[in-house]
Amino acid sequence: MRYQSTTGLDHDQIRELVARVHQLVHSRQPPVGRPPLLGLYRQVQLTLVLLRQNLSQTVAADWFGVSQPTVSRVFRRITPLIEQALCLHTPPLPAALTGRVVLVDGTLIPTGNRAGHKQNYNGKRHKAGLGVQVLATLDGVLLDVAAPVAGRTHDRLAFTEAGYDTLPADTPTIGDLGYQGTPAIRPRRKRPGHKTHTPEDEVWNTGIKQIRWAVEQAISHLKNWKILATGYRARLAELPDIIRIVATLEYYRLGWQPL
Repeated sequence: MRYQSTTGLDHDQIRELVARVHQLVHSRQPPVGRPPLLGLYRQVQLTLVLLRQNLSQTVAADWFGVSQPTVSRVFRRITPLIEQALCLHTPPLPAALTGRVVLVDGTLIPTGNRAGHKQNYNGKRHKAGLGVQVLATLDGVLLDVAAPVAGRTHDRLAFTEAGYDTLPADTPTIGDLGYQGTPAIRPRRKRPGHKTHTPEDEVWNTGIKQIRWAVEQAISHLKNWKILATGYRARLAELPDIIRIVATLEYYRLGWQPL
């Protein structure tokens, strides 16, 4: 198996992750009963494939030579262990932001229309899902993924609910026009009575656009974990946990080191 393209992590990262999960498993009550159909390495590998490729569990079962119920049990068992094993790789906020210029943007995690969840329909993107706010550096390195909110939530409100309006004063935050009314630096609208931007405003807006590619790149890399990009199919109540686990895996992939 080509590890990096299929699981998102290289061979060494997977080995390190499996070793940490192994420590967590064996620090608890020793396993009893018959041995599992898949060893721990293959269980972690299977879980990474599901998160990275968003395969149906039936297809994954065929790939790994097990049944669909086994895939489901493995996924539910291993995903929280992965988060626990990698929790120290999460960038510590606000310390990781100190002295940085930070970029912010929102993205939608599509879920499909769910009965009783009309608040998740996003009129701008014409699809249902949960919205998350993302912070990134000027180099496109992921810094933070906020807790998800209803898909219809405006970026301005989501910014506040994520607590980004209280970032340290020495952490300039740059957003788009959706962040009007927040402390974020943003492009300028046309001034009253003007049909076009003034030359000064055009220069300002061009400067903003030239650096905002980085947060879009960070979001793109985050959503290479296709469970966040191509349509989440499982229980909606579990999606916030999945978003947090995928963000933790992305920090690990990027090489954030524990303090």
